[in-house]
Amino acid sequence: MVAVFNLGRREQAVLFIFMAVLLFTAGYRLAARDKGPAEPTVLSENNQREQQETGPVVYVVGAVEKPGVYKLPPGSRVNDALKLAVPLPEADLTLLNLAMVLKDEQRLAVAFQAEASEPETVPQAAPEGLSQPAGQAVMLKKTTAVSANSGLININTADETELDRLPGIGPALASRIIQYREINGSFQSIEDIKNVSGIGDKKYADLQSLITVQ
Repeated sequence: MVAVFNLGRREQAVLFIFMAVLLFTAGYRLAARDKGPAEPTVLSENNQREQQETGPVVYVVGAVEKPGVYKLPPGSRVNDALKLAVPLPEADLTLLNLAMVLKDEQRLAVAFQAEASEPETVPQAAPEGLSQPAGQAVMLKKTTAVSANSGLININTADETELDRLPGIGPALASRIIQYREINGSFQSIEDIKNVSGIGDKKYADLQSLITVQ
């Protein structure tokens, strides 16, 4: 300390400036280190806020006039998306929670209404040229809507009533077949019907002699 006071005014000024620079540099580094961990949190909060402000993008399919992708305001609900897609008169909205808040990338599948009751079933012979086990009748639900040439049901044009006459195909499965056809296009072969949820190899074996594609 004695040596410092023995320095001239110029030397003391230089020493003072040097110490001030050291203190400033040390303080700056400490401040920068303290701020470092907080930056990712701020960015994350900003990203979440931007996503919330953007609103959900949803995909509406099934029994609606305007199926497609819709971008809605934040906080929109299922009912808001359906207003844009316009449900068909035969749409069954009871399977959807209309008050549910939509999430981004959500898919809304609007089902068709099921028939109130299944039509009467009557035994019929298998179409000409197709064999059936002895003593076993092929059960078809009563209807007159069949292919004029072969008596087979064309699964590319059949409506719910026509599909419902097939063995093991109730209103729910008939609705799913039509929805699959509307979303994916016509069936290329009768075996493609197995792509419909609820129709496996066993049910297909019961149907293959009764259906066709045209």
